[in-house]
Amino acid sequence: MKLGVLTVPLYDRSFEDALKWLSERGVHTLEVGNGGFPGNTHINPDDYLGKPEKIAELKALLKKYDMTVAALSCHGNCVHPDKAVAAKFQSDYEKTVLMAEQLGIDTVVTFSGCPGGSKDDKTPNWVTCPWPEDFGKILDYQWNEVLIPYWKEAVKFASAHGVKKIALEMHPGFCVYNTTTLLKLREAVGDTIGANFDPSHLIWQGIEPAEGIRLLGKAIYHVHAKDTFLDEANIKKMGVLSTVPYSQMLDRPWTFRTVGYGLSVTQWKNFVSMLRAVGYDGVLSIEHEDMLMSIEEGLEKAIVFLKDIISVESTGEMWWA
Repeated sequence: MKLGVLTVPLYDRSFEDALKWLSERGVHTLEVGNGGFPGNTHINPDDYLGKPEKIAELKALLKKYDMTVAALSCHGNCVHPDKAVAAKFQSDYEKTVLMAEQLGIDTVVTFSGCPGGSKDDKTPNWVTCPWPEDFGKILDYQWNEVLIPYWKEAVKFASAHGVKKIALEMHPGFCVYNTTTLLKLREAVGDTIGANFDPSHLIWQGIEPAEGIRLLGKAIYHVHAKDTFLDEANIKKMGVLSTVPYSQMLDRPWTFRTVGYGLSVTQWKNFVSMLRAVGYDGVLSIEHEDMLMSIEEGLEKAIVFLKDIISVESTGEMWWA
């Protein structure tokens, strides 16, 4: 298993400065934003596609700092009911796939997206319960008329360009928001679809990360290392669903934190152990979204914390049994 970092939070540094900073802290695996919500500050496909000399320069820069890019990210909503919005996200997705092809990267990270509730809607409609019956009709439309057909075509495009793994981040607000909706889309579309397992979005839904990993197993293609603090006092008063801005931490039921500031050390050890148990040997990509720490401090604490608990060597033989 490798320790990595999503470079997006280091947006105020040049890509080389970000590589140097991470290399000095013993990080040599990256996830890089290529469009969509993560943006493309460090690698903008428009600067590289169709320009072999620029691709060669980028590869040389990565080699200089002994860096490997595990995945490119373009989180977006390609099934947005506003066609102009969807088209921009779709363009970013396609450019990210093409960029991955040029760099020999087989994994792209994104969201499933969320359509409107009908053909006439202008904004996405995220359904979280089966009743009244209108909701069932919305889900049928979203999944069978939009989401599944879209991803069947999106997978074809990815496969044609060497991208074997589309790692969907299970994120509330989108159709794939938990383990079972991920498996539902994977069953309908095929095993190019897998999970970007980000525990921070699952913890507050009541999912124990290690058990979510056990359920998904080989469907896990990428992993984000990000924590969530549950404010039990607020949860007892308001539940876990909340539209209170993230900046109002004291008024929310939960808050994103740097790893180790939400789950216990034991839970994080169980997390990485279960990943190994199901056969995952990829990257743990640190994503910093902690309002109580600077970017640098949050990343440094996460790096130190995870270095102490992940296993980097192969297991070897069971000599005792």
